[in-house]
Amino acid sequence: MSDYRYPYKDVLFSLNQAGISDRLNDFLEEPLTVDLVEAILTESAKLSEQVIAPLNWSGDQEGARLESGDVYEAKGFKDAFSAYVEGGWPSLDGHVDHGGQGLPSTLATAVNEGIQSANLAFSLCPLLSSGAIEALERYGSPSLKNTFLSKLVSGEWTGTMNLTEPNAGSDLAAISAKAVPEGEHFLIQGQKIFITWGDHQMSDNIIHLVLARLPDAPEGVKGISLFLVPKYLVAESGELGARNDVCVASLEHKMGIHASPTCVMAFGENYGAVGYLVGEPNQGLKAMFAMMNNARQGVGLQGLAIAERAYQQATDYAKERKQGYDAARKNRVAIIEHPDVKRMLLTMKALIDASRALIYTAAVENDVSKLANGAEASAASARTALYTPVVKGWITEIAQEVTSLAVQVHGGMGFIEETGVAQHARDARILPIYEGTNGIQAIDLIGRKLQGDNGIALSRLIDEIISDVGLSKSKYAEQVKTETVFFQQTTDLCLSSMKEDPLLGTYHAYAYMMQFGYVVGAWLMLKAEDQMNENSEFDDLRSASIEFYCRQILPRARMYGDMITAGTSTVDSAVFFDK
Repeated sequence: MSDYRYPYKDVLFSLNQAGISDRLNDFLEEPLTVDLVEAILTESAKLSEQVIAPLNWSGDQEGARLESGDVYEAKGFKDAFSAYVEGGWPSLDGHVDHGGQGLPSTLATAVNEGIQSANLAFSLCPLLSSGAIEALERYGSPSLKNTFLSKLVSGEWTGTMNLTEPNAGSDLAAISAKAVPEGEHFLIQGQKIFITWGDHQMSDNIIHLVLARLPDAPEGVKGISLFLVPKYLVAESGELGARNDVCVASLEHKMGIHASPTCVMAFGENYGAVGYLVGEPNQGLKAMFAMMNNARQGVGLQGLAIAERAYQQATDYAKERKQGYDAARKNRVAIIEHPDVKRMLLTMKALIDASRALIYTAAVENDVSKLANGAEASAASARTALYTPVVKGWITEIAQEVTSLAVQVHGGMGFIEETGVAQHARDARILPIYEGTNGIQAIDLIGRKLQGDNGIALSRLIDEIISDVGLSKSKYAEQVKTETVFFQQTTDLCLSSMKEDPLLGTYHAYAYMMQFGYVVGAWLMLKAEDQMNENSEFDDLRSASIEFYCRQILPRARMYGDMITAGTSTVDSAVFFDK
């Protein structure tokens, strides 16, 4: 098992390419300087490398445990979380009104990449807290904000998201949890499943955001409300009170992320769990999606992070493992000398570089959407909405390929748990499922995002890509332009398909999401190449990564586009499933 190394150079390159200073400094009271960014990343890397990463393997082996209704995390996790909180890392991008440092979320994304690479199971806890903060900031009452936000922002308390029920997975219309009014609060009753870090001992309190129905709520998604349900009740003074009527019924036994407790939560088994309405009655999904969209970009980042960890381990192993001979058949060589191993490592590197470029490009757009005003904010918001399902869907699919290749590079040793690389593949497998499966992400892209504005935001993105490619000095510019023009054609086809028959039109959704990712990835790789040339920062490995992406990876975009142009006749006539 190799040690994790925070990829400073790659992260800084991608931050600069995304324009973290150029685009954000106009909106900030204190501009981001190179020294400040590097200082923050240097310190956060120490936490990731020295404190959190060493717990990855041991945490996977030990897992979380349930004792007398309480969940206990793996050894070392509580101390690591305390170090994370004491370092001020949860509050990095928190609003200053609630004790946050007020820095752009793009910078927090760069910090979180290291934490997630170091230990995916550990990182899931602060990810959910970040989403809870987002939902409360946008929809919480002044009273709820005053009581809960500062503790969440500081990391003293953590948050969860409670959507799924045994009979209501992605179909939230089937939610049956109930909320009965009682004075100024509500009593919540029901069961929720798959609740990440639903209970633990790392923080003093856990704030659950729970979807439930009011007694007079209409049926379907229009009748869902969102409630804040603390593990411990909180007095007006801020002091913790009695234990709320919330407990853990069981822990799931999972394929991976063993150190992250996935809980079955029981609300109101006795007298009813005290909860507080977040937002308007029957408008819970609007508030929950603020949390979910935050988490979706976070899960995309986790895909990048686990891919980076797997790539580092595969590269280290390939340099050390000697097998076979050189071309002259005289000297034994490390397997990194073999062309097929180079192919696998370059595939991993190229996919990671493109993913990282997209992650930070999307993060900057998200910041601009919140910091700017008027047309600039609207344009950034529309672009963020387009990027979100692709960041979550495309990058987590890439994580499956990269972690699988890491096992392959190790050969038979990759299949042995003690090597450690199998854990990355097991852990990564949840990511295409989390926060809405990738099929749902694809449908969101082709439905809400593409069809929702009749393709206007997407056309603007394509125009920008074609304009940039036209100015590029890269020898791959014409190839990228050709695939972008084809992407415009499949976009038009998808729009017409959705208008003619939305149900069948969604058959194209997954292929469209994947084509989108590969085309945008190529555009960003060309921008990276142009940036290197302008700054005379020529990196041989990055240059090889760009060439490999354009020659070996980009053709996948054509494949997915061809799948779209082939039509829906197969699925339309697939009645054999009923037989």
